[in-house]
Amino acid sequence: MSLDISTAKKALRTERKNLVHQLDELGAVESGDLKADLDFGESFADAAAVTAERTEVLGLVDSLKRQLENVDNALAHIAAGTYGTCDNCGQEIGADRMEFRPASVLCVDCKSRVAS
Repeated sequence: MSLDISTAKKALRTERKNLVHQLDELGAVESGDLKADLDFGESFADAAAVTAERTEVLGLVDSLKRQLENVDNALAHIAAGTYGTCDNCGQEIGADRMEFRPASVLCVDCKSRVAS
């Protein structure tokens, strides 16, 4: 199986659009910063609930921001002509992995070492 960069680029752009939309729905911009007009309904009686909700939103925003950074990194690799090459070892990332996870920049071996 060969790597279809055109399909990967389309999938990455779609994923990027979805991630930006999810960030917007949570009240954040692409950088991960919360919008100034975001209101958690702060009142003294609900301070603990507001803090818990804000913490949860910040965690979700952080996760989405990391995913967006991964997508942008993969798109940069496509532009540079290095898409499908492991950032760590320089070996080719398998087409199956790239099809399953178009934002991958590490081969399975290197990713498993990082995760350990």
